[in-house]
Parts: sequence; C-alpha cells; structure tokens
Amino acid sequence: MMTRKGALDGLRVLDLTRVLAGPFCTMMFADMGAEIIKIEQAGTGDDTRQMGPFKNGESAYFMNLNRNKKGVTLNLKNPKGKAIFLDLVKQADVVIENFRPGTMEKLGLGYEELKKVNPAIVYAAISGFGHTGRYSQRPGYDIISQAMSGLMSTTGWPGGEPTRTGTAMGDVLGGLSCAIGILAAVFNKIQTGEGQKVDVALVDSAVASLEIINMIYLVEGRIPQRIGNRYESTYPYDSFRGSDGSLVIGAGNDKLWVSLCKVMGKPELAEDPRYLHVPDRVARHEELKAVVEEWSTKLTVDEIYEKVNNAGIPCAPIYNIEQVVNDPHIAGDREMFVEMDHPTAGKLKVTGSHIKLSGTPSGVRTPSPTLGQHNGDVLGELLGLTAEDLKALSEEGAI
Repeated sequence: MMTRKGALDGLRVLDLTRVLAGPFCTMMFADMGAEIIKIEQAGTGDDTRQMGPFKNGESAYFMNLNRNKKGVTLNLKNPKGKAIFLDLVKQADVVIENFRPGTMEKLGLGYEELKKVNPAIVYAAISGFGHTGRYSQRPGYDIISQAMSGLMSTTGWPGGEPTRTGTAMGDVLGGLSCAIGILAAVFNKIQTGEGQKVDVALVDSAVASLEIINMIYLVEGRIPQRIGNRYESTYPYDSFRGSDGSLVIGAGNDKLWVSLCKVMGKPELAEDPRYLHVPDRVARHEELKAVVEEWSTKLTVDEIYEKVNNAGIPCAPIYNIEQVVNDPHIAGDREMFVEMDHPTAGKLKVTGSHIKLSGTPSGVRTPSPTLGQHNGDVLGELLGLTAEDLKALSEEGAI
C-alpha cells in the first residue's frame, strides 16, 4: 500500500508569495503534504528573512511559515528565468502570488498567459483590495485591511482609539480564504479538467469575518462601536475581574444564565424579568457586569474558573503567550508547538498545524529552505537541468 505524506500529497504548488498571507496559505498545504516550490528572488529572497526574531542569524518568522517547502530562486525579469518558470507551470497544479495586481501581467506571466501554457492551472492571487474594482491598484498590508474593513473601528474600549488586533489577522484571514478558494478550484478541476483564477483580497476577507457587526448596521442602521470584551448579541459574554486577575465567562444562552446564577448563589436572578432572556440581558449589560463582579471579585481566578467550569459554563483564564506555550492541552495533547531542526538555527519550536486529520495527519517534516537550497533538486528533477546548466544560469542572473 502506498504511503502518503499527507492529504494533499501529489499537489504541486509554485509559490511566489512572500511575508505572511500567501506563505501562511502554502504553509498549511505543505503541512498537509503538498509539494510547495517556494520561488524567491535570487540574492534577497522573502522579506521575512530579514525580520525577527532571529536564532543563529535565521529568521524565526520565516522558518515558521516556510517549513516543509522546497526553496528555488528565479529572476522572472530575466528571459531565461521566465522560461524556466513557464516550464515549471506546465508541470504544476497551482500558482500562487501576492504581488500588487498587474505585476505578473507586466512580466507576461498573468493568468491569461499561464493558462495558455497549462489550461488546467489554478492561479491564486492575494492582494490588498483584489484584482478588480476601483481600489485594485492600492497597496495593501494587514493594517490596511483591518482599518478599511471596519475591524479596527470595533476593536478596543469605549472612548478609546480604534485598535489593531494583536496579530496580523487580516493577513491570516486572507491566507485561510485563499486556501479554501484554491481547494475549491482544485476540486472543480478534478471534475472538469479546467483551471481558474482565485482572487482574494485582504480587505474582503476581513469584512467577511465581521459577521454580526455587519448585520447590525444592515438591519438596524446602527454603527457598531468599540465595546471592549463583551459581545453584541448575548450577555454575560465578557471578561470579569477576580481578586487576582481576570477571566472570561460565556453564558451565551438562557440555560447557561440560569446555571451561572446558581453558581453565584443568586438563583433568584434567573427569574428576574429584567434579565429573563438574552435581549433583556444585552440591554442591561452594564448593570449585569456589576452583578457578576460583585461575586467574582471576592474569589481568585482559579476559584472562579473551577466553580464556573464545573457547572458546564464556558469560561477560561486569559492567557499570556508563555501560558499558551506551556498549556498541557494546547501544547501537549493538541501538539500546537512542535520542534524543528534547522541546519543553521538548530532546534527550535514552531507553531504546529491547527488542522487535525485522522487518516493523513499534518506535520512538520522538513525545515524551511535556505535561499535557493533546492535549485538543483527541483530544476534538475523537473526540467532536467545539469549542474553546469545551473551554474551558467546563476552567472547570467536567471536564478
């Protein structure tokens, strides 16, 4: 019986992306067994090679996102480099890039040109505002997507400034969206033999993530504001103070509210008409927070957690990253931090795969490539180039 590297074993992806959104997408594919040929500009490579934190001179930012990939260098502005890329496209299933819209077309390597070489190619593009529309030529970074999607406007505390989320959520959402789009296009190709273009915008991806925030305005005409840690649609669903810190409690429906009232030693609150149903509690969230904290501030976070959790009510301590990395469930049972052995950096832990497959598990098998590490392997195996060919191409600036 043939042993597969993962669920996507046999899928060949030419990865022209850099920084975060695109590499996050292809990192997931690589963890699931796809052959990712990461194509970088010779001499410089991915921008994140220069971004910290560093270990033995190697970027941990780059190493985390680019494990399990093969590294090749190409100069797409060089005629021979361009020809090599087109030869690779003939043998690939997917091409993914995150240049500003129009860049690949100027190189003569846009989707319309690539599908002439390989009609079944799935061409995926991630950009700030998408490949269509009046803003398509605007540059886009994560912070741009968070600003223009409305995400920042609803993140933070009442009276405070609009706030970027603690991580590059727009980029991550863009990478996830692109992965879903590619898989849908690949499935369609299997059925029809036809490729297509996948066009993902960071701003669109962030807009889609706002779900109920959008609907509040579309239905009520009300512009959602910053509300701290509570949720617009139900209450108590917020952070609450204990005597030594804070935790979150999510009593998101009437049944859970009844249970919380019992835990607090105030079962009569569950029958109080002011707090009877979800809309009632949302309308009185300020006074309800005071009610809960009158009880919670007399207990430690651990004591609150034990009581609330034992009653089957969703709750959690508010971890810092040290606590996340050392949590026995997250780090241990779920293997969300795994060790990788890099030839220069040595052993280091990286974030594990968050997608768990029972039959074809995802995993970190090989470290991120050094710049151009697999030029010989990839270009020799797929295109038949010899060591002499590669040396000549390097001297000519093609790779």
